[in-house]
Amino acid sequence: MKNARAFTRFETCVALAAAACLVHCGSEPPPAPPPPPLVVPVASTAAPEGPKPPPTPRRETSAVIQGTTVSDPYQWLEGDSDPAVHSWADAQNAYARGVLDGLPERAAVRARAADLLTSRSANYGDLLWRKGPRGKGGVLFAIENRPPKQQSFLVALPSADAVGAERTILDPNTLDPSGKTAIDFYVPSRDGQLVAVSLSHGGSESGDVHVYESATGKERFEVIQHVNGGTAGGSLAWNADGTGFYYTRYPHEGERPAEDLDFYQQVWFHMLGKPPETDRYELGKDAPRIAEIELQASADGKYVLATIQKGDGGEYELFLHGVAGGWVQVSQYEDKVLRGELGEDGKLYLLSRKDAPHGKIVRTPLAHPSLSSAETVVPASEVVIEQFTPAHSRLYVVDLVGGPSQVRVLPLATKGGAPSVVPILPVSAVGQIARLEGDDVLYQNQSFMNPPGWYAYSPTEGASRPTALHETSNADFSDSEVVRETCVSKDGTNVPLSVLRKKGTLLDGNNPTLLYAYGGYGVNQTPRFRPSNRIWLEAGGVYAVANLRGGGELGEAWHDAGKLTHKQNVFDDFYACAQHLVEEKVTSPSRLAILGGSNGGLLMGAELVQHPSMYKAVVSRVGIYDMIRVELTANGAFNTTEFGTVKDPEQFKALFAYSPYHHVKDGTAYPAVLMMTGSNDPRVSPWHSRKMVAALQAATSSKEPVLLRLNGDTGHGLATPLSEEIEEQADIFAFLFHELGVGR
Repeated sequence: MKNARAFTRFETCVALAAAACLVHCGSEPPPAPPPPPLVVPVASTAAPEGPKPPPTPRRETSAVIQGTTVSDPYQWLEGDSDPAVHSWADAQNAYARGVLDGLPERAAVRARAADLLTSRSANYGDLLWRKGPRGKGGVLFAIENRPPKQQSFLVALPSADAVGAERTILDPNTLDPSGKTAIDFYVPSRDGQLVAVSLSHGGSESGDVHVYESATGKERFEVIQHVNGGTAGGSLAWNADGTGFYYTRYPHEGERPAEDLDFYQQVWFHMLGKPPETDRYELGKDAPRIAEIELQASADGKYVLATIQKGDGGEYELFLHGVAGGWVQVSQYEDKVLRGELGEDGKLYLLSRKDAPHGKIVRTPLAHPSLSSAETVVPASEVVIEQFTPAHSRLYVVDLVGGPSQVRVLPLATKGGAPSVVPILPVSAVGQIARLEGDDVLYQNQSFMNPPGWYAYSPTEGASRPTALHETSNADFSDSEVVRETCVSKDGTNVPLSVLRKKGTLLDGNNPTLLYAYGGYGVNQTPRFRPSNRIWLEAGGVYAVANLRGGGELGEAWHDAGKLTHKQNVFDDFYACAQHLVEEKVTSPSRLAILGGSNGGLLMGAELVQHPSMYKAVVSRVGIYDMIRVELTANGAFNTTEFGTVKDPEQFKALFAYSPYHHVKDGTAYPAVLMMTGSNDPRVSPWHSRKMVAALQAATSSKEPVLLRLNGDTGHGLATPLSEEIEEQADIFAFLFHELGVGR
């Protein structure tokens, strides 16, 4: 499920789109060498001969909910510790591997995926600048991903142009050569001398915090257990002198029932060198069971801001520490404040959607925070405010303009001059702005065509320049174009659609096409560079990405129109986009596949049962399919603010009306299906995929395969090792090539 602090590496398999031009500010990174053509063996359209799917016993079970009898014949597959379930899952995985490994296309696809993913240069993310002790010098911290290493690692650099002088602080690949240990998050102390790092294993996202010396990489002090979790995540903020930190704490065994140990997140304080048992409670006893807390310290360390989200539906309340009397509540859920930033000018800056669906920015004094007297700094407008960063005397605001980004720079002073715009790549996304000294910043920018890179911007010069922190890739999209189109949904709503294709593609209805979408949690589908898109384009395929309701690209109303009892709008929007691709002769149902994961997996399941004849193949990863029992899972309660609950009559009616598992019909000719899940998934229980596959295999009247790909060493997708990522892409694209007749 959605977590604003962590997005899965699964998205590297997802075809988003590519921009139509290569122009950007400053000088160009060196051009990538032309890729070798992908040669796909011509194969029969029939699935390879092999074992049939293992039989699945039906055990009739039902429950009466809100006066409705709900049948659940495969509920027994929810038993994660049941030996019979393990045997069934092993047999299903063996069947899937027999089909996937037998695909004649797989070897070529795997070789190309390995080439694209391992030949990338280093990529840097999550940049944080620290001035150094007593304000002398400074250090730039970053998470570096450098193929062929399996996991990202933590480094420090003197500057964004001094990659040759970088030093590794912590490398999980050295700690665990298997590639199964990953960094969840890191936070340096105010002077940069120490850094707290959360580490988890096997995609579980259940992380413990370790403290390291940034200069030597030596581990110091005691380990704080279970600071990070799945959907609720984890966070940490150092005190001013680096002697301790505030952190998110989950209940310990014995404090709450076992089923509550991944809920009831609170804020505690730990003093370095002291036993964790002596840590001090700070905040959160009155927070909801499904609280998700994020912490932030001011530059001087005097203030700590706690943002508490109620589940995943987009409701927040903010608390500030450092004011006389301890913690002070700044906003409540009904105030519609989404986030805050602590300014160097003694002000708290807040992004509010109160009477402003596209967002506005207000500020209030840190010493006496008050929403009622807050001053509006950036009023609401036609663009959607996505993020903002206050610097010394300027405010950087990242807007969404229908999907792509723009960056405005505004003076913090009331009479500080006119606003300006930061030059960025055309049709691109700005992922993060990192503050440096004064008003200078670094910003990460990427487009559909350009790999992510960090650019330096100085408002005194009014110009950007690329730094040495630039990824290079041998995925060359200069032969391609992106067309932005509009589809009309069932209720007349206009839905944006991006179509990525090679220039000169014939619109004859015969192009193998892959349609991707997400549509939930207010998550924005912004331009992203994905090397794996080349696998599909090189074989003559077309990618399309839909910006459905439920996302946040068009503001709060766009999200609200695709959540709770309005969730069916998401599925209608997607179907309208599929129809549009057929009507415009981009493709036909026999050449159309769809792809999604997590909440997008729910979308795949809904499309499967609502429009089975519209698609030739469906790939769904870590999806949710049983909307009636999802809230009973270990993580499901976090999602009730987005999906709803069966305890509410109207919400139950909506959930049951589209729940994919409950609408699988016997004798229906379902398309080819590949469902993928990981045993350690902390966000979506693997039993969703088990039950859905069992129902589809029993019901389908077609000869198309229904496969369940299981992995015992991964989770929701976060921290998937590079080697496994390559295998996943090989399976996905080989499956799609075969089913859509790519190359024939």
